[in-house]
Amino acid sequence: MESSELKKRFGSKYAVGGMTVEIGEGRITGLIGRNGAGKTTLLKLIAGYLKPTSGVLTVFGQVPFNSLQVSSNMIFVDENMAFPAAFTLREILHEMPRFYKKFDLGLAEKLLDYHSFDEKQHHTRLSKGMRSTFNTIVGISAHCPLTIFDEPTLGMDTSARKDFYRTLLKDYIACSRTVILSSHLLGELSGLLEDILLIDAGRKVIHFTSDEAASYAVALRGKREAVEALVVGRQVLHREEFAPGEMFLVVQNNFTQEETVHIKEAGIELLPVTADDLCIYLTEKDKGGIDSVFSDK
Repeated sequence: MESSELKKRFGSKYAVGGMTVEIGEGRITGLIGRNGAGKTTLLKLIAGYLKPTSGVLTVFGQVPFNSLQVSSNMIFVDENMAFPAAFTLREILHEMPRFYKKFDLGLAEKLLDYHSFDEKQHHTRLSKGMRSTFNTIVGISAHCPLTIFDEPTLGMDTSARKDFYRTLLKDYIACSRTVILSSHLLGELSGLLEDILLIDAGRKVIHFTSDEAASYAVALRGKREAVEALVVGRQVLHREEFAPGEMFLVVQNNFTQEETVHIKEAGIELLPVTADDLCIYLTEKDKGGIDSVFSDK
């Protein structure tokens, strides 16, 4: 998937405002962003459900909107997946091979049994969490070259979410395809994602591998004057005074080995920054976070 200055406007507001990005084939990419960042709109543009307002977007080398090639090689999994109301879960699964030529019915039935579904139940009568689980079973078993999951774990409990991540990873290893997974639970996806695309207000903030995300930033904690002196001229991603005279700063991790030794000798703690926290810091409107609301008190 490639896009150049991709834009999608609803009324006077741009949900996607100039996105230039390339998502590699045969990789699992996490689309991360706060609520309202434009994740769903971007995914629907990629899936061909929406027509761009302007810019260029290609999937499998074609414009996805109204493309039979794209739609026949793609599945879009979200909470709004619709199936015939009269069909039981078993009947739904047995109809899937007619639409997805690589659909693994055997895997789907095993997963249905593992999650203790009543195969005679109807999709519309499932709880939110069980409906999400069933939708992911269809999405994984379809084995589509492009598989899109838009917040697929809504309503799932912790155990069900872990089972989904494990199932997706094991099946991806056995049957490689391009997977795009949007979520706000980045911490749970650390062992699953190969790439992370962080967006905010409809624009790309950063696009890097999971390994790059793990080492992108570092936190410094110590006496305020000492910490502030060490980051002069550097971009501060987050700033927090956690105690009088004590400062916690997050900056991009481009310190040399010599500088790192100097920092430690100065009595400053160097702390790792999780990918989850990094994404929060990179999309903060105020680098002080929620504490900035109380800064005048």
